[in-house]
Amino acid sequence: MAKKEQIIEKQEKKTTSKKRSNAIDDITGSSANEKLKATTSKKQDKPSAEKDLSIERKLANLYCLQSMLSEIDKIKTLRGELPLEVQDLEDEVAGLHTRIQNFQLDSKDIETAIGQQKIKISDSHTLIEKYQQQLDNVRNNREFDNLSKEIEYQGLEIELAEKKIKEFTQEVKMITEEIQKSKALLDERQSDLKSKKEELDEIISETKIQEEQLREKAKQIETTIDPRLLMAFKRIRKSARNGLAVVYIQRDACGGCFNKIPPQRQLDIKLRKKIIVCEHCGRIMIDPQLAGVE
Repeated sequence: MAKKEQIIEKQEKKTTSKKRSNAIDDITGSSANEKLKATTSKKQDKPSAEKDLSIERKLANLYCLQSMLSEIDKIKTLRGELPLEVQDLEDEVAGLHTRIQNFQLDSKDIETAIGQQKIKISDSHTLIEKYQQQLDNVRNNREFDNLSKEIEYQGLEIELAEKKIKEFTQEVKMITEEIQKSKALLDERQSDLKSKKEELDEIISETKIQEEQLREKAKQIETTIDPRLLMAFKRIRKSARNGLAVVYIQRDACGGCFNKIPPQRQLDIKLRKKIIVCEHCGRIMIDPQLAGVE
């Protein structure tokens, strides 16, 4: 009986300890859940002003980037068509150099061909002399006829070689004239290129420091903009004629395409709670106050 009572007491102790541990787990679990709920509720209860502020900053950064790039565009317009003219002249000069080199190579090849024809003529003369000496020692009419034909054939070879030499000489003359024309044109184009380059370098030297500073600032601003938004900005800017991707409202109209904007949409733009684009041109729109315009 005593043993049975001891066993029963042990079982009761185990059950009570389990109940205590379960109770502790329930308390800790509930407290953890309460903590999670509290943190999530805190996150949810954060004011939306922070989001609005971040969008406002994005819009302000975009407009600032747009201003920098517009200044760079103005600097480029000062240069006008000079960079393209310089590039065209450089290509033309390179083409003339190649043309002259090709003419010179052709002239060398023709001179080599003329030398080969002269060798043929000298060989034919040697053979004719040889055959004429053999004519003095012929034994029959057959040998005489064969030697006469050989002499005649070598004479025709000499005539053909001389004809080819005349043709080749004429070609060399024409090529020499073309080389002289190309060299004269090359000198003219090189002088034009030199003057255009000097003019372009002068303009670049005046605006180089300013352009470098603007580019550096633009790169710094780009790091603060979301990559997707930056890609969209660059895409809009590329498609726009004047390079404007961000514009402000001017006289109740879009500052890019000058189409009228409804009052409700103007109000949404002024609230700066979301990024709004023009329905007509696709440019990002901001209110004049954000652009610093009264």
